[in-house]
Amino acid sequence: MPFVIVGLGNPGPQYAHNRHNIGFMVVDRLAAIVGGGYRDKFNGQIARGTLGGKDVLLLKPLTWMNLSGTSVGAAATFFKTPPSEVVVIHDELDLPPGEVRVKVGGGHAGHNGLRSIFEHFGKDFVRVRCGIGRPPKGEVTPWVLGDFRGEELITLPTMIDKAVSAIELILDKGALAAQNVTNEKPKPPRPPKPPRPPKPSAPVDEGAGTGTGNPEKA
Repeated sequence: MPFVIVGLGNPGPQYAHNRHNIGFMVVDRLAAIVGGGYRDKFNGQIARGTLGGKDVLLLKPLTWMNLSGTSVGAAATFFKTPPSEVVVIHDELDLPPGEVRVKVGGGHAGHNGLRSIFEHFGKDFVRVRCGIGRPPKGEVTPWVLGDFRGEELITLPTMIDKAVSAIELILDKGALAAQNVTNEKPKPPRPPKPPRPPKPSAPVDEGAGTGTGNPEKA
């Protein structure tokens, strides 16, 4: 029974570089690591291999984002994979760009891909949330369906690396351990210690050896 690792996105070259397709990008990186080629099944593309010593099925649903659950549900049901071993990688508006967090269960926060998985499979699966931030202004839809640009392109490879590391940690230590590690806030650096005050110098006897005392009588 493999872990089912799902990357969410929309099919077609016109969507390949969208923020909404970060899940596809991460699964493509995983496929390169495990060395498995894609084939069509479960209304998507799948690749089978071993990652971290664990049997994994990589899945990219080709049903369009808002129907992703039909593909995920079919694959998980076929392999009898429990929700705790289904990992879904998706874009996350409520995380800053480049940040990656692991979460078990929770709501869909309006994400249509997650909403569809809720309907066709349930909600207690593991999520790898890849931050894309919210648009500076305007509607959300053009933002998620827009391409990564500028500074985002510079940090994108690092975000993909973080997501891969999170998945490897899930496979090795479990979802809750991975959640604790990825959600841990870095400790702020300690402020530097104030310099020690200089030691007070010894008092000086101003009359000693200065020629200012009373002269001896001849």
